[in-house]
Amino acid sequence: MKDTPLTWLYAPGDRPCVVAKALASGADVVVIDLEDAVAPDRKAYARSATAELLRDPQPVPVHVRVNALSGPWARDDLAALAPAPGLSGLRLPKVSSPSDVVRVARRAVSAHGGVPPLYALLETALGIERARAVATAHRSLRGIAIGEADLRADLGVHDDAGLDWCRSRVVVAARAAGLAPPTQSVHPDTRDLDGLRASCAHGRALGFLGRAAIHPRQLPVIERAYLPTQEEIERAETVLKAAATEQGAQALADGTFIDAAVVAAAHRTLSLARRI
Repeated sequence: MKDTPLTWLYAPGDRPCVVAKALASGADVVVIDLEDAVAPDRKAYARSATAELLRDPQPVPVHVRVNALSGPWARDDLAALAPAPGLSGLRLPKVSSPSDVVRVARRAVSAHGGVPPLYALLETALGIERARAVATAHRSLRGIAIGEADLRADLGVHDDAGLDWCRSRVVVAARAAGLAPPTQSVHPDTRDLDGLRASCAHGRALGFLGRAAIHPRQLPVIERAYLPTQEEIERAETVLKAAATEQGAQALADGTFIDAAVVAAAHRTLSLARRI
């Protein structure tokens, strides 16, 4: 996996041809979905097809979104897929408490005998309220994110701005737990690239890093939106040059004050810029 993945492409687990295209799409991570994208009568096939694929290493990291932990399929999903050598992570839908994560960690045993990397999706008001506790539930938890479609339904929110408080709460919870910044939820209109671009800019301003996608055409828009601009790169280089010549807080030629926090942010900017 790239040091900082920015694009996470979902593909339905019961359509191996779509999964194959996703693996060749250029996405940083492919997420095989066994949950919402798969009809009940196709769950067993999706699970077996995914397990077969992940018997071998894949060209890009592959995560699997298993079925809802409270439902009838999750236990079989974990038993079949956690040991798969080609698995890079498990995405857990509708997590509402730390015990959900702990329960999965007890059941999911990887090919190496440990627990695969876990990622919790918060999709209910209760999950958002417990974001900090979920983020610190187990050492194998590597990230948290929001499932916005389900959260909208749970909250009865129609205006996009109605989710901003929840988004910020999850960003803060991830940071407080020492996790990577969350990725944005999917933009459901695959042809609305201008809307996607604007939404990514808003998500970036809130502290998200990268985004899930449901169509390959969304990938370059997401990546470009989350990469630093040339102006940001030049600014970061100026900050680091100044910091290298003089220790401690100081002001740049334009009067901007810089300190250790600004220097750390400049390092993060240039780290992302290396992807360009």
